[in-house]
Amino acid sequence: MILLDVDGVGAHRPDRPLFTGCSVTVATGDRLGIVGVNGTGKSTLLRVMAGIDAPEEGEVRRGRDVRVALLDQDAPLPAGTVASVVEAEAGERPWEAAAVLDRLGLGGLGDRDTAVLSGGQAKRVALARALVADADLLLVDEPTNHLDIDAIAWLEDRLATHQGAVVLVTHDRHVLDAVATRVLELDRGAAHLHEGGYDAYLAGRAEREERAAGEEASRRILARRELAWLRRGAPARTRKSKAHLARAEAVLSAPGAPVGRGPDLDLTDASVDGGERARGWGASRHVATPRLGDTVVELHGVGHRFPGRADGDGDGPWLFRHLDLLLDPRERLGIVGPNGVGKSTLLEVLAGRIAPVEGRVEVGPTVRLAHHDQRGPDLDPDLRVLDAVAGPRGDADHRVAALCERFWFDGDAQRAPVGLLSGGERRRLQLLLTLAERPNVLLLDEPTNDLDLDTLRLLEDFLDDWPGALVVVSHDRAFLERTVTDVVVLEGDGTGAAGRRPGGYAAWEADRRARRTTRRAGDASGPGPSGTRAAPRATTAAADDRAGSAAGAAGAAGG
Repeated sequence: MILLDVDGVGAHRPDRPLFTGCSVTVATGDRLGIVGVNGTGKSTLLRVMAGIDAPEEGEVRRGRDVRVALLDQDAPLPAGTVASVVEAEAGERPWEAAAVLDRLGLGGLGDRDTAVLSGGQAKRVALARALVADADLLLVDEPTNHLDIDAIAWLEDRLATHQGAVVLVTHDRHVLDAVATRVLELDRGAAHLHEGGYDAYLAGRAEREERAAGEEASRRILARRELAWLRRGAPARTRKSKAHLARAEAVLSAPGAPVGRGPDLDLTDASVDGGERARGWGASRHVATPRLGDTVVELHGVGHRFPGRADGDGDGPWLFRHLDLLLDPRERLGIVGPNGVGKSTLLEVLAGRIAPVEGRVEVGPTVRLAHHDQRGPDLDPDLRVLDAVAGPRGDADHRVAALCERFWFDGDAQRAPVGLLSGGERRRLQLLLTLAERPNVLLLDEPTNDLDLDTLRLLEDFLDDWPGALVVVSHDRAFLERTVTDVVVLEGDGTGAAGRRPGGYAAWEADRRARRTTRRAGDASGPGPSGTRAAPRATTAAADDRAGSAAGAAGAAGG
């Protein structure tokens, strides 16, 4: 059954088109992913599909009596408790509302008023409302933001088995690979539909860019031949021939067609003067990075918990305790665990923003630390992008402009006020401001939120040979697999159990799966000698997820 037909739809910004001529049909069972660089109109297209916004050109037709549910990036929640606003969407299925809230780490917040939720909690409540709405057409915009790894894995299964159709905007490559059966790519004002999943999109895009590169090479060869022909002619040229000559020279001097989105993310010539390069700062590709000494950041017996976190009396549970950690000058460390167990708090302790309740933190004398948190710096909406990067005392010179271009803020975007940027573009600008500080110790808290796939790949490539120390909190499994070699695991059991494990995300996940398999086997073996089951707690993966959700609800402000 055809649920949605998008025919020649377009949308524009004041200075440029977002997309034009976009056509796609969505039928029952379809799983359509929408991808593209931040600012290409993905969220706008989703709102047009939902009927929230009218298309500026083209037409959108929906099937008769088609029920549509939209997870928007900024949709406000209705007044009431968390449980009541989700149950209102579930109708006669209140049990499903409770189950979905539990899976999303909100099981302990059912009685909380929606007006006092944090931004991340509100986004998860909005996701729960969309999932339980029994919609024929489910439209979701960045649904994995603010979810932990277990919740994302559950969401993959939920979206893949949805009875209707799903259209999703996401930067999570694992989710796209597991869910999408077709991919709609928005690129420089055009829309390209790829029949197949994430791999089909990658192959189709590569083929298109190779074809464009070949066409550009052919165009330059023809221009070069014509230029040679013109120069062989008589000295006295007509004005028309001189015009031909000028056009041919313009073709040869042009930088070429914009094939792909592949600027380098290094901070070399754009941000470092000749004197700094002469002093040999950093590696050849990242000369803007000051060198680190042997001592970076060290934690000795560190522990932290917040006061008044349990029933309003006494101190809350330990987020982490007895933690010893010595960062290496080339550290690649991830921090993992369920929502609310203190991952962001540990990052703030490393950054010196929070003094731990116990233990001590030592910072080396050569450390130049930058902390990219989930909120990002507040930006004046009237400030131009170029001026924001230059800083309050800087000059918006050619080096600042070159740095902006490396993050895909071209000439027009550099002059645009921050208030006109999309959510993803603002997030990209905040990341740019962090890296422009030229740190040698980089702390990243959920850096992949709202970033497009191209920016993620380039950031991963940048970090791959960046000569500083990196500590990252992320729910993006692909990003963790690409960037970290070890992980610190926060167990979230209230005792503060935490420790470093080698092997990165993949080794940690394999260990968790092995433990779950062992628990299932123990449960399946039946009652023990006393007549009770051998493993009454956490006998299934679902029980593990519920335990993580409970930990998240208990310490929602901790991570």
